[in-house]
Amino acid sequence: MSEPVVASMAEVRNHLADVIDRARRDDTPTVITRRGKEEAVLVDIDEYRRLREIAERSEDAWLNRLADEAESEGTAGSVSLEDMAEALRSHHA
Repeated sequence: MSEPVVASMAEVRNHLADVIDRARRDDTPTVITRRGKEEAVLVDIDEYRRLREIAERSEDAWLNRLADEAESEGTAGSVSLEDMAEALRSHHA
């Protein structure tokens, strides 16, 4: 992936086809700014899908680690979902 190009919202609006072509053909993302503040990034769809897959795998691994840690701590002091639901219902009644 090439270094990103920084462009204002107006520039992107006026040259959208070129911005998309640059992302697709040259693998160059465009950081879109509004009033000088970075707001969004336009990347090729394949790059978006790759990044999304990495994020999902990372989240899955994190959730699995949390589950493993909770399981290793055992059930001492835990409350069943049904008991928690009943406690919440009685508290709000």
